[in-house]
Amino acid sequence: MEQDCLHRPAVETALRSGTNEEEKASAHAREATPPAAPRKGWRLFPALLQLRAFRALHHREFRLIWYGHIFASLGVWMDQVTRGWLIYELTDSALQLGLVRGVQAIPLFFLSPVAGTAADRYSRKMQVVSSQVVIGLVFAVTALLVFTGAIEPWHVYATAFLMAVAQAFLQPARAAMISDAVPAENLTNAIGLNAVLFNVARSTGPALAGVLIAIYGTGGSYAVQAGFFLLATVWTVQISSSLSATRRSAGQSALGDSFAQSMIEGWRFSWRNETVRAALFVAMFASLFISPFTTLLPVFARDILGVGARGQGLLLTSMGVGALCSSVLIASFGDRLPRGLVMLAGVTSYGLAVVVFALSPWFELSMLLMGITGLCHVYSHALVQTIIQSYSPSEFRGRTIALFHMNQVVMTIGAMLVGALSSVITAPWAVALMGVGGALTMIAISVGIPAAKRIQ
Repeated sequence: MEQDCLHRPAVETALRSGTNEEEKASAHAREATPPAAPRKGWRLFPALLQLRAFRALHHREFRLIWYGHIFASLGVWMDQVTRGWLIYELTDSALQLGLVRGVQAIPLFFLSPVAGTAADRYSRKMQVVSSQVVIGLVFAVTALLVFTGAIEPWHVYATAFLMAVAQAFLQPARAAMISDAVPAENLTNAIGLNAVLFNVARSTGPALAGVLIAIYGTGGSYAVQAGFFLLATVWTVQISSSLSATRRSAGQSALGDSFAQSMIEGWRFSWRNETVRAALFVAMFASLFISPFTTLLPVFARDILGVGARGQGLLLTSMGVGALCSSVLIASFGDRLPRGLVMLAGVTSYGLAVVVFALSPWFELSMLLMGITGLCHVYSHALVQTIIQSYSPSEFRGRTIALFHMNQVVMTIGAMLVGALSSVITAPWAVALMGVGGALTMIAISVGIPAAKRIQ
């Protein structure tokens, strides 16, 4: 084994975040050291920090990850509105609303397994920082193109592709860092808090994008998105470098495996672990049939409900408020809920709520239904992610989370499908048909994989 390691390429050795001894020392230090006392600023909120839902924030490294994720999530959710509105302005095509998401499937499909394996072998912090810088630059270039009037549809597709490349590397590394930043007993709470801020961003990001588009156009929104990713990077670089040393159990001996072997081993673990496999199935089918309905929101906002970009932002904000409520519940009581039953029932309800939304002709009713879909969406995303990370050893989390994030590839395929269907049978009927399909697949999973209902 030692001879194999000596013959490894120099570049791979240089990229490693530390030796086995350093990793073990770092892990023991984190386990032995009690949570650091919150800084003076946090003492202004003692009652808040005493709540069960916020206990993971006592850990400095998790707070830094959390702060960075706030701004990155705001930028990403703003892009959901801005990119769709920009391509719809340029092309006036519902089909291209799906296609612009479709180009993002290519790097996510091919690079997610690579990115997850890299997150388990090399510096997770460096992977996150590099990805955030790239995304910020992509947003800045897009803003410049819009302001100068040089923007064309192919620019929207090219920047969507580049952003997807960076996102493929960002997501598994950042998610895996959470397990390094908190002790095992706080992991569910930390993931739940991550979902809380993600859904706060879901509530505020789309609304902010809608206001910026209405006042300054899509260029103004992209400029703010670039600034948010700059702020996210400022927080991330403060994370201790020792945190990026990936912890590995002695039985895994990842140092002796090639990169390809590590990738394959991650797939094997995810398939053989029945709980992880069931959760991944739920996420994938929900992403294929239910979640893609948001791709056609510009059609509903402009042509069906007549509320424009600001109304689209409010619809997504309503969805974010509902999701925030569910996220707080997971953060507070996620380790006490019957997570399997909640996951299956919630995602089934998600599909049915999307069906009713598709047929709603009133903006007020649509706002209410978007809140319900947000409430249920968390059970196909944050709750599934909590289950996967809780049932995966730390040395596998980068790879299992990478497989989970491949649901975005599936969602992109679903977005292309619902876009194509809408051009044939209209947007409302396309969304309704997909929602029915999603609800039926959840029922099929509960019957075909009984273990999914027993997940605790």
